[in-house]
Amino acid sequence: MKSNFETSLSKSLEKRFKFLDNGTNLKTELIAGLTTFATMSYVLATIPNMLEGAGLNRASILTALIIFIIICSIAMALYTNRPFALAPGLSSVAIIGTALPQMNMPVEVAFGLVFLSGLIFVIISFVGIREIVVKAIPASVKISISAGIGLYISLIGLKMAGVVVANPKNNTLNLGDMTTAKSILFVIGFLLILVLEARKIKGSLILAILIVTIIGIPMGVTKVPTNLINIPTGISDISFKIDILGALKPEYFPWIFTFFVPDFFGTMGIILGIANRAGWLDKDGNMQDIDRCFKVDSLSTVAGSFFCMPVMTTYLESASGVEDGGRTGMTALFTSFLFALTLLFTPIALMVPGVATAPVLTIIGFQMLSSMKSVNYNDKTESLPAFIAVAMTIFTFNIATGLSLSVLSYIILKVFSGKAKEIPKVMYGLALVLLYYLYTLI
Repeated sequence: MKSNFETSLSKSLEKRFKFLDNGTNLKTELIAGLTTFATMSYVLATIPNMLEGAGLNRASILTALIIFIIICSIAMALYTNRPFALAPGLSSVAIIGTALPQMNMPVEVAFGLVFLSGLIFVIISFVGIREIVVKAIPASVKISISAGIGLYISLIGLKMAGVVVANPKNNTLNLGDMTTAKSILFVIGFLLILVLEARKIKGSLILAILIVTIIGIPMGVTKVPTNLINIPTGISDISFKIDILGALKPEYFPWIFTFFVPDFFGTMGIILGIANRAGWLDKDGNMQDIDRCFKVDSLSTVAGSFFCMPVMTTYLESASGVEDGGRTGMTALFTSFLFALTLLFTPIALMVPGVATAPVLTIIGFQMLSSMKSVNYNDKTESLPAFIAVAMTIFTFNIATGLSLSVLSYIILKVFSGKAKEIPKVMYGLALVLLYYLYTLI
């Protein structure tokens, strides 16, 4: 028999999250929250490792990462009552961790760009011009940008493990020495993910990371910390490390666009995809109160930029919780609680070597290519710009260059094929800025 406290708590939770209306219960929501945590917990290892490339302290980034996952996911849970968890998008993490340092761009400017992209998202979300923005950017460009970033992320993973190396003699990429400890660990991790994914075992990514980390101990790759439980590292060294005015230089505009497009359209695709699976879409394919999700997502990016957090976004891994029956904000709330517990075990996360996360990056990059199936390959004015975006992103190892060449080729092909009417007017203004950006590279 339930006590008065249990009865009161049950009524309060039902009133707040509306379990019955959503066809769920507290037990189901907690299990779903655990599933979401298990599937996205790999970010605790991958993101600090990647951002270290931008000169940021791994321990500080890990603390800030956990704090923002908690705050933003709780905000989503309470404001929208949806089972969506948030964390930095790996595309933006890859840009800040690898692309921008190669351009000698100050990290403060990089997060200024994140702020500006988030601010644009905030304006769109609160003013209600989402549909206008959606129609202003061609589908083939949106799709190919994400796919190009996917290959970019895969290449980062392969380079981290030494599987792919640069050959200075002929200026190409070659297969690395597969007998090194790092390469062997990468192969083990990659095969583990393939097997676990094939068996549909939940949490396959984090399981592979943990196993490779453990195997790496006797191989001398993984360094075991003296304490497994510790007080979280402070974040004062990464707080307000931002230069908004410096990010306003014209040559940086393509990078704002590069941050914004995957965030805005990625968030829309993820939310609608999960909503479809959960049965939340109406006959016209719309989800009720979707703008509430956008508001949380966009404000999270703006807030995170002040603490060296790349673009905060709704995570696709939230779908795993929905598959397990999660239907309300309680799922995201419990996911946040589990991430809060990890604050006591940050030394364990920090001992994970880069090679343990490399296979995860490679797999995630591959998954991002799936969007290319939506490209209209029968229309060369759509498929060629998509190809250029992907090819030039990976061949030049520069996401902004791939974006710029894709947009410009789209306009040229449409104009000279007599389809100029299909070009959104805003694309012409964007083209001028992108031309200036390409000029700065000469």
